[in-house]
Amino acid sequence: MISKTDLPDVIPVFPLPGALLLPRSPLPLHLFEPRYLAMLDDVLKTSNRLIGMVQPYETPGGSRLHTIGCAGKVTAFSETEDGRYMITLSGASRFRIVEEVEGFTPYRRCKVNWSGFDADLGPAEHDPTFDRPAFMKVLGRFLAEKGLSTDWDSLDEVEDELLINSLSTLCPFEPEDKQALLEAPSLTTRRETLMTLIEYALRGGNGEEIMQ
Repeated sequence: MISKTDLPDVIPVFPLPGALLLPRSPLPLHLFEPRYLAMLDDVLKTSNRLIGMVQPYETPGGSRLHTIGCAGKVTAFSETEDGRYMITLSGASRFRIVEEVEGFTPYRRCKVNWSGFDADLGPAEHDPTFDRPAFMKVLGRFLAEKGLSTDWDSLDEVEDELLINSLSTLCPFEPEDKQALLEAPSLTTRRETLMTLIEYALRGGNGEEIMQ
């Protein structure tokens, strides 16, 4: 478990469109670019082993980073025969980017502020208003329309936070939608955002009412 005192002022960041890391949730990553292999090598030498995941977005002036990201601790890694790495980040805490730090590393680093996200370092959240049967019914329609399958028995058994965060990470939403899920202030608002995105997708994105 990461504590507040373990959170550094400057962290390496990995801008990856559509990749969503959430507190207390895992994110598997495949690293192969030389700059990110160098980043992993440097991160493994630190005591906290933190990497910040950030959504980039395009503007007329070029690529920029969203202000809010989430840092994860490298909790597993393995090397392939051709020198690539499979790693797992375990979500530690969200952060706000203060500024990008210039330096001699091939990867990007940012000065960050961790304030406002104290709950990320605490125990798992609960969603007291979660109507799981209704949610699972809509989810089933969404997965069927997307041609996706899942282990329903496993989904029925997991806690609210793991279910909502896993679906937020795995469902094929646009990067801006993933950012909205990341920035949700509570598990309840994340679940509400997730349901809105699923229902919007079922309408075909055209704003028409869902047929019940």
